[in-house]
Amino acid sequence: MVPALQQPCPCGAGPSYDACCGRLHRGAALAATPEELMRSRYSAYAVGDLDHVFRTWHPRTRPTDLSPDPTLTWTGLTVLAAGPDWVEFEASYDRGGVAGVLRERSRFQQRGGRWVYVAGDAESSPSAG
Repeated sequence: MVPALQQPCPCGAGPSYDACCGRLHRGAALAATPEELMRSRYSAYAVGDLDHVFRTWHPRTRPTDLSPDPTLTWTGLTVLAAGPDWVEFEASYDRGGVAGVLRERSRFQQRGGRWVYVAGDAESSPSAG
């Protein structure tokens, strides 16, 4: 479910999907920072581009299978803080009609000149409502 190229980017940072995360998803550019990579990974989950998620995961820590969850819809992203090799964020979602929030502090590493996701400390909870 890739959005139209000129639609807003799911990560909320760019003027359009094409100018923001779309260019990373199709391999036209590499993420320059951990935050840019994290945003592209969030957008990849949001649009169902799990190949991008797999390619940007450190081979030592990535799972062998990334199966989509058909009951999960990502609905928003807020970057809370970022450092030279980490990003803390909250991602809102809807799972089967129940809203929730995933909060994670992700760790990244440069490997062969490319940023990759290593691991994260996450907690997920239903939204207060």
